[in-house]
This record gives sequence, C-alpha cells and structure tokens, in this order.
Amino acid sequence: MSRRAPIPYDFLPPVATLDVASDEIVHLGRLPHKHVSNAIGIEGGNQSPQLRWSGAPAETESYAVTCFDPDAPTGSGFWHWVLYNLPKELMELPSGAGSGKWALPEGAVQARNDDNIFGYSGAAPPPGPEHRYIFAVHALKIPRLTLPTEATAALVGFNLTMNTIARGLIVTTFGR
Repeated sequence: MSRRAPIPYDFLPPVATLDVASDEIVHLGRLPHKHVSNAIGIEGGNQSPQLRWSGAPAETESYAVTCFDPDAPTGSGFWHWVLYNLPKELMELPSGAGSGKWALPEGAVQARNDDNIFGYSGAAPPPGPEHRYIFAVHALKIPRLTLPTEATAALVGFNLTMNTIARGLIVTTFGR
C-alpha cells in the first residue's frame, strides 16, 4: 500500500470556498510540460499557469496564490510559488505571471520559494511516483501582508492561514 502525505489545507481552519479555474491546468489532471521545470533534465517551460477565480466573500481585501508539493521527499513538502498582496480587484493571472513574463500589480510580492528564487519554479520531482502540485488562491481579510523581504514560504503561509477567509484549489500531478 502506497502512503501519501496529506493535503495540508485539509487540516487548516475551515474557510469559505473560492472558485478557481484555469485554461491550462485541470483539477486532478497531469501538469503540462509548459508548467514544469526547465532544469534537472526535464526540459519544461517553467511558466506559472493561467489562473482565474470568483466567488470571494464581500469582505475580501486582497489575494495570494501558492503552489505546494506535499509529496516532496523533504518531510515538509516543497513550496514552488508564493505570491501575495494581489489587489482585491484582480480576478485572474495570465500564464507566466510568476515567471517574469507579465508585470505583476504594484505592491504584489513573490516570496522566496524552496528553490531559493523569488517567483515560480515548475515541477521537478525525483524519479518515482507522481507528485501532487496544489495551486491555491487565498482570499484575505486584510489589504496586505507586511512581511520582511526575506520571509520564508512557511512564514508567509502562516500569515496567509491567519488571514484567509476563502480558498480554492486546483490539484495537478506530475511524475517522471
């Protein structure tokens, strides 16, 4: 019997559901090569996927977007993308927004991910079982998170959890 790490959002305080969709990735589908790493012999496009969301509570003041791999062999998972302080008027990110291919809104912050870069890092699992990549959009009750420039993904995640009022997920998989 194969055991997998749990999806961490299942264990956080319950919040309202945000509708999240994409023209490029499908919930429970395989992550296209356009969105996987271009390192470690994978030869992907390393572009963040297009995402759009709706159904946020009226009290939403800002958004954050994250991508997390709970199956990474680290004991703590792997953060591929942490983007926050997105304005409440924003309801979509184009393909490549986290990869420097699109100008982010003023004030938006990309935290350092577990690849040690500020931005999106595509999937790059070791050989073996497929990994899950959880793209989450978080509706926040505050207009901005005030964190140090060098804030870790875990610190941002803690602050997101304390301020999230709605969340939506798209879970994809990729393996080699």
